[in-house]
Parts: sequence; structure tokens; C-alpha cells
Amino acid sequence: MIFGSMPNDGGNLLLSDDQRAELIRKYPEVSSFIKPFQGSEEFINNIPRWCLWFVGISPNEIKNIPDVIDRVNKVYNIRKSSSRLATQRLAEKPTLFGEIRQPTDVYLAVPKTSSENRDYVPMGMLPPTTVASTELFSIAGPDIYDLGILCSRVHNTWLKTVCGRLKSDFRYSIGIVYNNFPWPDVNSTQKAKVEKAAQAVLDARELYSDSSLADLYGPLLMPVELRKAHNALDKVVDRCYRKEPFKDDAQRLKLLFERYAELIAEA
Repeated sequence: MIFGSMPNDGGNLLLSDDQRAELIRKYPEVSSFIKPFQGSEEFINNIPRWCLWFVGISPNEIKNIPDVIDRVNKVYNIRKSSSRLATQRLAEKPTLFGEIRQPTDVYLAVPKTSSENRDYVPMGMLPPTTVASTELFSIAGPDIYDLGILCSRVHNTWLKTVCGRLKSDFRYSIGIVYNNFPWPDVNSTQKAKVEKAAQAVLDARELYSDSSLADLYGPLLMPVELRKAHNALDKVVDRCYRKEPFKDDAQRLKLLFERYAELIAEA
């Protein structure tokens, strides 16, 4: 799991829906340089946001687009005038994000911030053409098995216990939540069952493709099909940890911390 990309641009490489539309209206050729840009809020609430993404783009392709050159010039000036030496050095590449960590393949997106009112933190697969901001973690080239485990009640119980908070919202982290999570030891049969159950969750979401993840995972409006798919996934993942059903989340958490202690002792 890695952090998303950081613009460090004063907002000049980022576009609202209206700004994107206006820029394309004036310069149709710029459409190929504009990519969806998502953080936690955009990912969960299906909010359109965009960025100018010039990775691998020749200067010749943008030199005659005045509005783009103006934005790049503003990035240069903001970085050059910074009091931080590292930011000043970024002025040498004003067309690019300050920090680029964009996967080149399909990736599993994990929001950094999510409401405490949801039973599950919404996660999902995104194409490499959608740029992840620093508010969206990514796992490049994931197996759907990974999605199944991370979307399970077991993992959500873990993260809700050990994660930080922004007011009352959950704040996912790589160091505390993800890196310390005790994954189950599974055989090929168990893994296949998790994959099948995870796919069923994605299929249930597709039944309501006009709804955002915020709508789908709201405590009052979660569709019956999606709830049923998650319950089935929870049972499959639970059995990856032990044969007997868990009575409640307290039992799940007890087993996870026992497993964590074993892993630390083995390290």
C-alpha cells in the first residue's frame, strides 16, 4: 500500500468540472492531458474532480495552449518562492506533480478518511487513468482476494479499533492499520471462496451503478443485495481465521490481537 500523488501546485494543476469543460471548449486537444483526480471525498461521494497530467507529454504538445502555460507558470512561481529548499527544487519540473506515486495498472483504492457511521469502509478498484491524491491509498496490481479481506468485517473491526480519527471519522493509515493487520493463512480453496464472495460484493454494487459509495454504504439506504453479499463475504473470511463462527466483533478482535502477538514473537 502506498500514498497517492501530491500536486504541490497551489491548485493550478487541478480542475473542477466546470474548469475542465471550459478548458476543453477552448482547446479540445487538452482533453487527453486531463485525468480524473480522486481523494477520499471524491471516491466515496462520486464527486468529479480533475487534474492536468503531463507525465510523458512532449513540450511541443502544450506550448501553444496559453491557459495551460499560464497554469504551469503559476506552479513554477509558487514553488520557486517557497521557503522550503525541496519545494524550490520542484520548480525545475512545473508541469508535473511534486510527488508522483501513480500505479500503472489497475489498483485497489482505500480512502484515508471515512465516516464512522458505516459498517464498512468503502474500497474498490480504479483504473490507472484515475490519479489518486494523497487522500487515497493504493495497492497496485491487487488480487480480488485482497479486496475481499480488506472489505471484510474482520478487517473493518481491526481498523476501527487501531486507526486514528479526524473528529469522529476513521483515518486509515499504512503504518498502523494496514502494515500491522494480521492476514489469515489460507489455502487455495479458501482463497477461491474469498475471491468469489468479493466479486459478489462488486456485482451487487453494479446493480446500483447510479449510486455513489456513500449512498450504497449509508446505514439507512444500503441495498439488500449489497448487505447480503457483505454478510456472505464476512462468513467466508471469518472461516479463514477459524472454523467456529465468531459470536461478535469482540471475539474477532481478540483473535486478531492474539495473532498479531504471535507474528511479533516470530519476527
